Amino acid sequence: MDTRKKILVIDDEEINLEFFEVMLTKLGFEVEKAGDGEAGLAKAKKFFPDLIMLDNIMPKMSGWELTRILKADSRLQGIPIIMLSALDDVKDKIEGFELGIDDYITKPFNFSEVLARIRAVLRNRELFTQIAIRETRLSLVEEFTIDIKNNVLEFIQHIDDLEATMGRIDTGTLSAEMAALLGNAKQRNLQARKSMADLDARIDKTRAEWENLKKNEIGLTILEKQIRQSLQVEG
Repeated sequence: MDTRKKILVIDDEEINLEFFEVMLTKLGFEVEKAGDGEAGLAKAKKFFPDLIMLDNIMPKMSGWELTRILKADSRLQGIPIIMLSALDDVKDKIEGFELGIDDYITKPFNFSEVLARIRAVLRNRELFTQIAIRETRLSLVEEFTIDIKNNVLEFIQHIDDLEATMGRIDTGTLSAEMAALLGNAKQRNLQARKSMADLDARIDKTRAEWENLKKNEIGLTILEKQIRQSLQVEG
């Protein structure tokens, strides 16, 4: 199975496409390229890259327009984007970050810096992915805990119903052996009730601890927003 990270380079300058294809391929990345925004969109849907390197000023569809389309597509919106631009104005950088790009590099650029930023963005995306997986697992565990809680309550209700039924039995009409069996059943029900009550208490304690932990968690959306804000400040 090929585990190489896939990078889609979208730029209307052929020399840039060739340069990035050669350099990134040598470094172990799988590279696809497109010469304009429309071709880039088609490649993104087919190639589904781990990262998109996107020129801002292009014919047919600008980098801004393509970013808007990508971020509006539920299948593609999670792909990180590094914007390459000759525009060094702060407003352009802010607009890019507000659209959802992960980094903004102005031309002319140093390849070593670009490579460092590529790796940083991929690491951040991997972090977001792991947090998303963790949040999903926590959610599943929480749902499972709720199910257990409901099953405990249901079982206790069954015990109550059984005890009520046994309470209506006239022991005077029973043989000594049957009376002993009934007494033994009642004792077992009491033990079961106590065990289930203990389990119920432990579940409540666990859920309370769970809620306290969740209060101190940084969710995926908040974490990603904080990182984007820090990138804007640095830019």
